[in-house]
Amino acid sequence: MTPTLELACELIQRASVTPDDQGCQQLLATRLEPLGFQIEHLRFGDVDNLWARHGSDGPLFVFAGHTDVVPPGPLQEWASDPFRPDIRDGLLYGRGAADMKGSIAAMVTACERFLAIHDKHAGSIAFLITSDEEGPAVDGTVKVVEWLAGRGENIDWCLVGEPSSQQQLGDMIKIGRRGSLNGTLTVHGRQGHVAYPHLAENPIHRAAPALAELAATEWDQGNDHFPPTTFQISNIRAGTGASNVIPGTLELDFNLRFSTASSAASLQARIQDILSGHGLDCELDWTLSGQPFQTEPGALVTAVSSAIRDVTGLETELSTSGGTSDGRFIAPTGSQVVELGPSNATIHQVNENVNIDHLENLSLVYEKVLEIMLI
Repeated sequence: MTPTLELACELIQRASVTPDDQGCQQLLATRLEPLGFQIEHLRFGDVDNLWARHGSDGPLFVFAGHTDVVPPGPLQEWASDPFRPDIRDGLLYGRGAADMKGSIAAMVTACERFLAIHDKHAGSIAFLITSDEEGPAVDGTVKVVEWLAGRGENIDWCLVGEPSSQQQLGDMIKIGRRGSLNGTLTVHGRQGHVAYPHLAENPIHRAAPALAELAATEWDQGNDHFPPTTFQISNIRAGTGASNVIPGTLELDFNLRFSTASSAASLQARIQDILSGHGLDCELDWTLSGQPFQTEPGALVTAVSSAIRDVTGLETELSTSGGTSDGRFIAPTGSQVVELGPSNATIHQVNENVNIDHLENLSLVYEKVLEIMLI
């Protein structure tokens, strides 16, 4: 078993369902400290975070990731214990194998090989690891970035290990992400008996035309780097559970994944205008999960693309697709942020897995990036 595979297995064995780190970060610290990394354990609220830095000079290159995982789901649907790594047909199975304990293992072993030869490299290398990425994401990376700013540490380049690949390792990297804006809409009506609708006001019926308009609206056309903004309703709640009662209120949740062609403020205003146009008696609460960000082609994008080409022979695709990541907290500091990890085909699913060969090559790509950036 290779060092990368062995470490990935050790991490998977720790049932670190968000935000419980289950000792994953301490395991990483025991691997990094002998290499000369200065270890700092940072706890904010109920969340464990790790900051480990090798060197004190700039520029600062950071590997970023998370040790927390989503719950495994129905255990009976797994072919093996989700927290007992299992190797079958060239694949490593276990919760977090692809998202993203495999990437973290590859980062560590890449540094071990790199520092064995280049201990006096230029600049500094650091690890920013949280256990809050799969949860609310309020006491993790965002707090560490604030803590770093408070003591004057600036991240120049950040490589996030999120599973970015599609079919082959490195066929796609993320150079940005769309913003995420959540809304909770409460529509008021008047409860009554279904046999006497004239004595009641059904909020579902009242809201339906407005929801149809929201679903059909073109918010923007995107741009060269982002697809158009999308609107999706995710949850609807109404009724008492009885089939003969008109509900008094309707509550629903929706999300907009938005490009740099729109802003959170402009989207909020347009939605409010649509709702007002339908005369609804309603309230609207907003939560902005993250602003869109994009890393322009530059040193980091070039280095990652070149490393992928050298190790795999592939020409990578630059993308901003997918959900949010903790890169949204790092990019606003001025850091160049790129996401590269294994295939995302099974993340958050039952029987999550990662291709072992891809995992080994990922470690080689990470090592090559370090060579390009810091030698």
